[in-house]
Amino acid sequence: MNESSSAGATRARVPEPETTAVRVRDVTMDFGSGVPAVDRASFDLEAGKFLTILGPSGSGKTTLLRMIAGFQKPTSGDITINGKPVDADPPHRRSIGMVFQKLALFPHMTAAENVAFPLKMRRFDPRTIPDRVKGFLDLVKLVGYGDRRMHELSGGQQQRVAIARALVFEPELLLLDEPLAALDRKLREEMQLEFRRIQHELGVTTINVTHDQREALVVSDRIIVMDGGRIQQHARPIDLYRQPHNSFVAGFLGVSTFIPGEAAEGGLTVGALQLSGTHSSRIAAGEPARGAIRAEQIRIGPTPDSLARCDTKLAGTILDVIFEGERLLYVVEADALPGIAFHIYHHDPESFDLYQIGAPAAIGWNAQDMKIFNAAV
Repeated sequence: MNESSSAGATRARVPEPETTAVRVRDVTMDFGSGVPAVDRASFDLEAGKFLTILGPSGSGKTTLLRMIAGFQKPTSGDITINGKPVDADPPHRRSIGMVFQKLALFPHMTAAENVAFPLKMRRFDPRTIPDRVKGFLDLVKLVGYGDRRMHELSGGQQQRVAIARALVFEPELLLLDEPLAALDRKLREEMQLEFRRIQHELGVTTINVTHDQREALVVSDRIIVMDGGRIQQHARPIDLYRQPHNSFVAGFLGVSTFIPGEAAEGGLTVGALQLSGTHSSRIAAGEPARGAIRAEQIRIGPTPDSLARCDTKLAGTILDVIFEGERLLYVVEADALPGIAFHIYHHDPESFDLYQIGAPAAIGWNAQDMKIFNAAV
């Protein structure tokens, strides 16, 4: 009998705060191509926290997750979960719940039977299983749906069944492998909030893999950004967004305009033009550089004089106006920087028709809003 099988339990065991639940040290996975899929990855994840591993296709994020799950053995390096090597137990004995993009639900079973399956495999007391299943279906807001088979449920409801099945045995770690990728945008955004609610309610340590930047920002306590098999940055969502370590992170999160030039005192030099900006710690004056400025940090006005509070002010022309519902996206070319399309978000609905394609306009920003990175990084 499983010793953790108390009837009706719907709360995962939460380890003591500030303890390390997952530790990854110098982990490399090389499939023999000569270019590692994961290259010397290291990080710690505190118990009870929600971490998202974010990156484009081929960045190594899913390979890293599979090594944490114990499905693949790293070429080198160590992975421990609550101080224990991940491969110390066979897969069926590991206290890890998983939700995949392909949910792998049993179509011949009802929702309740799907949720009960891992309890039966782990030999929970059969007398406690119905109450436990009912409690977790309630947690994912599927009260009254337990008798339905998978074809009778919507995509979002099937997703909830998969979540309940992954959590019902109270795992020490929950792993999510792009489980929302196949959903439409509205349902995906709803489920992102559900993941956040459920994780906060249970306090289960969670690692999520996605290429969706909004999802990462919405659900996570911490985010790792990967590219080329390497961890580019590991930080809180707000720090990652506001203080990217390099131009890849700045470009992958949010919409940014990049300006090539040379690092200079107080900003960026582009030919004879001096632009206000803030240097990263890895670049010296005179080095090839790229300035990055996010779309919401650029101001737009009728003339440069109308942007008196900005450190840099440039006259230009509206190239395009894109309506996105709650905001407009302006595309502007500055006269002094031909060939660079500045993307600018404008949120004021009362002035949505202020600028038209081909009209003159001015753009501006303050020094702290443009980050300057080494062009080689």
